[in-house]
Amino acid sequence: MSDSQTAAAVRELARTPLYDLHCGLGARMTGFAGYAMPVQYPSGIVSEHLHTRTRAGLFDVSHMGQAILAGSQAALRLETLVPGDIAALAPGRMRYTQLLDGHGHILDDLMVTRLDDEAGRERLFLVVNAATKRADFAYLAAELPDCALTVLDDRALLALQGPKAAEVLRRHVASAAAKSVFALHFMAAGNFARDGIFLNISRSGYTGEDGFEISIPATAAPDFAQELLDEADVRPIGLGARDSLRLEAGLCLYGHDIDSTTGPVEAGLSWSISKRRREAGGFFGYEQVKRAIDHGPSRLRVGFLLEGKAPVREGAEVVTPEGQTIGRITSGGFAPSLGRPVAMGYVDAARAAPGTQLCLIVRGKPLAAKIVPMPFVPHHYFRGD
Repeated sequence: MSDSQTAAAVRELARTPLYDLHCGLGARMTGFAGYAMPVQYPSGIVSEHLHTRTRAGLFDVSHMGQAILAGSQAALRLETLVPGDIAALAPGRMRYTQLLDGHGHILDDLMVTRLDDEAGRERLFLVVNAATKRADFAYLAAELPDCALTVLDDRALLALQGPKAAEVLRRHVASAAAKSVFALHFMAAGNFARDGIFLNISRSGYTGEDGFEISIPATAAPDFAQELLDEADVRPIGLGARDSLRLEAGLCLYGHDIDSTTGPVEAGLSWSISKRRREAGGFFGYEQVKRAIDHGPSRLRVGFLLEGKAPVREGAEVVTPEGQTIGRITSGGFAPSLGRPVAMGYVDAARAAPGTQLCLIVRGKPLAAKIVPMPFVPHHYFRGD
């Protein structure tokens, strides 16, 4: 496809509230999940990646789905569809979980935040992936008819990530609320007012760094984003660096590392299923998930550290030194923080131990690789003193 054809295709896509800002900053735009999104800015992916690791990066994630699920027993009702312990959430706390089908396969992964009750009804704030949001919301509405699902199409979502994120954000909310924002721990959230604008801010993110995700009215998002970008420590970050950051952090990307053929146990997500949910069940696909917990899955998601400088991409075969195929790569690329390529994928459980030497097939040639624990780069979430 020529540059002019690419540009024409991008113009036909949906736009986030920050589209004009991206273009004004010189972003290279591309299609992603039906939206025109920035891949990178003029400084390049590696520069954006390293800036986020050392200072703060601003990401536009407004393409993702936001909704509120409300009902007299919204938490317990949602637990019929996810293996996470939602009922145990206190207001202002959030949890990562997965939306499962009847076979225990992952339809999507999502973040769930318990909001304050309203008029005697529990309220849960949901953030789901862009590519699956319409299917997710239809699934939730069909399976939970006694709950009210309100899709928040009028809100944008920004992510401010990096070691300087808290310091920056504290300067851009009302002084009374700033202390609360600064004191939020990882996987905690709160509601804040800024110049009469309602913000829902969580201390979470997709980079492995400390940071925040900010749900804000779409009409207010461009000005707020520009204010953050006016800070010397903040730069705009595109999809390219977002992907390399989450890969270094060992985090799954739906549609690649997890999808409707994978379950949470083989994906290495057993940590997201509490003891109560493991024992009591009560969610779609429980039998299959419990069997995998008790007896082990047939395959496991693992990390690979490659020798040399050549990266490996999704779909590459994983083979033993003798040439036996035992898995495939689901994500791979160059890790700027390490200065070398890394990858993740699935292999037979019997061959999944850290230290196992394997080969990854790239253009018909084997590249030496070793299974290593993930994350590739340590997480720096703020968990309090």
